[in-house]
Amino acid sequence: MSTSQEPRIVAPDGGAVRELLRVTAPVDLGAIDPRSTPGLPVAEMDGGRRKTWAREQVELVGEELGRQQEMLFAMAQAGSERPAHRVLLVLQAMDCGGKDGTIKRVAGAMNPLGLHIRSFGPPTPQELRHDFLWRIRRALPPPGYVGMFNRSHYEDVLVARVASLVPEGTWRARYDEINSFERELTGSGVTLVKVMLHISYAEQGERLLERLTDPRKHWKYNPSDVDARARWDDYQAAYAEALSRCATDAAPWFVVPADRKWYRDWAVAHLLRETFDTLDLGYPAADFDVARERERLRTGGAGADGAPEMNGR
Repeated sequence: MSTSQEPRIVAPDGGAVRELLRVTAPVDLGAIDPRSTPGLPVAEMDGGRRKTWAREQVELVGEELGRQQEMLFAMAQAGSERPAHRVLLVLQAMDCGGKDGTIKRVAGAMNPLGLHIRSFGPPTPQELRHDFLWRIRRALPPPGYVGMFNRSHYEDVLVARVASLVPEGTWRARYDEINSFERELTGSGVTLVKVMLHISYAEQGERLLERLTDPRKHWKYNPSDVDARARWDDYQAAYAEALSRCATDAAPWFVVPADRKWYRDWAVAHLLRETFDTLDLGYPAADFDVARERERLRTGGAGADGAPEMNGR
């Protein structure tokens, strides 16, 4: 007789991942080890199977995310009296930080019809004619959707700062603008999950070399990545200030150590699951008589007098 147990989601060690990875100002990225694994329940693993175990857990958490996403979508579609929630995952990272991979792994179990994924590159000429938040507002997920931003409005206090794309007075004023914008979002039913995927200088170098070595990954390489790498310290300082200035109670920042891809995916999956748990989600009650509809189905759609109902056709 088999004694194996059904696979189950194992709770993180030390408390919720939302608390373990949440940053407080001032932020010191140098004090956060990109290869660390906060919350990973090591006691659950057998024979050093951390990578395999974590990926199995991501699949299980993904199933739960799919169920929660369906409830989020159903509540909005049914016009529930509860607030129409939206969840927005904001991913920021240095080049090769794993934004694409995180979205692929974590969103994989969700229904694509309820996802709203957007990527932000350099502003287009049209976007430059507007304020820096204009393109962000246009990309927000509708009620009931899970949005995922690959880069975001924070590029305008990161790249814009390091590359001197705008005067210092301009990018410094944007911290307050971002905080005001995010207060507006959270006040209108958007739940923000802001994640910095924190990789090391050495890990980034290995990933860039891999892109140059594998012809299938040449399309992912951009010579400008090396130029940005040369400004590593400047970008770390820009990230630290952005996280410090824009980590609020309503829209906190989370730093996920991301040198280990399997831990990165595990941590972000749990961040989303724990966020869904705060939203009091549920399937909406039917707005029709369920017993009557069962009877109509049994009788081939007959009405109370036995005559078929025509439904206006």
